[in-house]
Formats: sequence, C-alpha cells, structure tokens
Amino acid sequence: MKASKYLFFAAIALPLVLSSCRGERFKHQPVHPNMNMDQQERFEPQEKNEFFDDNRAMRKPVDGTVARGKLKADKAFYKGVNKDGDYIDNIPVDLTKSFLYRGKKQYEVFCTPCHGIKGDGNGIIMANNYGYVPAPDFHSDFVRDRNDGYYYAAIANGVRTMPSYATQIDVKDRWAIVAYIRALQKSQNVSEEEIQQYDVNVDSLNQDFAEAQKAEEAKKAKQKQKGGGEVSVERGKTIATNNACNTCHSTDGSRLVGPTWKNLYGSERTLTDGETVVADEEYLRTAIVEPSAQVAEGFAPSMVPYDHLSDSKINSLIAYIKSLSENAE
Repeated sequence: MKASKYLFFAAIALPLVLSSCRGERFKHQPVHPNMNMDQQERFEPQEKNEFFDDNRAMRKPVDGTVARGKLKADKAFYKGVNKDGDYIDNIPVDLTKSFLYRGKKQYEVFCTPCHGIKGDGNGIIMANNYGYVPAPDFHSDFVRDRNDGYYYAAIANGVRTMPSYATQIDVKDRWAIVAYIRALQKSQNVSEEEIQQYDVNVDSLNQDFAEAQKAEEAKKAKQKQKGGGEVSVERGKTIATNNACNTCHSTDGSRLVGPTWKNLYGSERTLTDGETVVADEEYLRTAIVEPSAQVAEGFAPSMVPYDHLSDSKINSLIAYIKSLSENAE
C-alpha cells in the first residue's frame, strides 16, 4: 500500500516537472550579476569622442605602423615582381589539382566575359563590340611568351581598358587564375609529337583545324567587306573612340601607355632594337595591325593587333592620326 502511494505521487509530479521545462518567451530582462559586460567604458563605431580635436572616436593607424599579418614584404607573392622590380618568371605558389581548379572557377567568373572560355579573346563583351580594347588571345606567341608575373600584375593593377581586380580577387586566387591560363595555353598548343603519344587521330584533328581556320578567315573577310566606306578624318576619330584608342594614346602630347598621337606622323621613332624609322603611313599601318613588329623605345609591347579592322577603317584612322601632326601634308 505504501509503495503504491509513492507511485501515485510520482505519476502526478513527473508530468508537472516535464511541463515546466517547455520553452516560453521571457517577458522581463534576465538577471545580470555582472553589469560591466553590458555597460563598458568604450566608444561604439562612428561615435563622437570630444577628447580629440576632430571629435572622432575611430582613429587612424599611427603613421608607419602595419597591422599584424599585413606587412606584405614578399614582393614576388603580393606584386609579382622580384627585388629589381622585374616580373617574376614562375608562380610562387605550389601547384596542386585543387589550386588549378580554383583558378578555373575564378577565371570563368571574372575573365570569360572578355577573354572567352578558351582564352582566345572572343568573350561576349568582345563579340558585341562595347568599345573595349580587344582582349588579347592568350594563345598567340606574343602573349604566351610573357612571364607569370606579368599576368598577375594585369589582374591586380589592370591594363588598358581592363580594370583592376584587386578588390574582387584575393592574392592567392590571382595566382590560381594565372595557373589556369597557363593550363589553357598548354591545352591549345600541344605539339604533334605529344598528341601521337595518345590514342588520337592526328589527321582528323588537322582537318578540323584547317576547316576552323578557313571559317575564321572567311569571317574576317566578311567583316572587312562590311567595314567599307569613305575614308575621312571624322570617321577615323569615331573609330578611335569606338575602339578606346585614347586609353593608351593621347592627342595632346601627354604620355600614356603608348606614344602620343600629337605630331607622331612624320617624326623619327627609335625602336627597341635601336633602329630609327620615320612614322609614315606604312609605319602607322604596321603599328595598327601588327604592333609587336615595331615597338617604340621606352614603351612596353602591350598593344593588341587590330587586324580585324577593314582597310577603309585603317585608312581613316591613319588620316585622323595625320591630322594631329604639323608634319602632315
């Protein structure tokens, strides 16, 4: 009888105890035995502090100080240059499969709009002619021969109409993109001897390549035919604006990435190989369609070819450049 009495009280008490554990919303503040965790003697961000003359509680770092871990003394890693300021030859990061795939992901996010999925410079922005300087083909000898530091610097600092991606892509991801560009270049420039090591029909590949080249040449020829028309200074000025030529070439004598167009025509130009030439019409034409053939001394060979322009457009551009020179007829 006594045991059953205890069981009866336990059966009543247990539901009461369990029901008291269910969650309920507090209608009052919890007890704070130590209030200084809530009421600290400090200033909140953007709060006024009359102790300082400018009344700002948020203070600038002391001149000459560097936050811990932010020294960035490794120039090769953070800037892509060596102690002499020259671009480094190789990526200063261990190349792994995951690192390469990280570069692929970042390349497809940031680079494909202009450079294309294959790195051939045929991204959607270039195809729709939004007035940007044509993106270079990563598979051309001129671009492929550049060292890794150059690619990194272009991503970090920007080049021509390409903006800097320093605020969008962190340092290691920039190097990952460089690694993926190198992988793209290797994939599109494999020698026939290397291909023959695998079970691949080389003759079929050569035939496909020849057909693709033929189609590309036909496309360029068609574009040049569509670009016919009168040759005039005004048209040349419009072409220069549409192709963002003023990004690299000034018309007032100031120095930019490339030589100024003011008084360029008829002037003597010293090339990087020491040869001296006169900037006549032939020189200007070569500079437009094959800029790496005659690079002016003191300027980097950074201009991409504009061989996609029709003859009338090139002639109009030359006419405009001539109009900016006192040596023109």
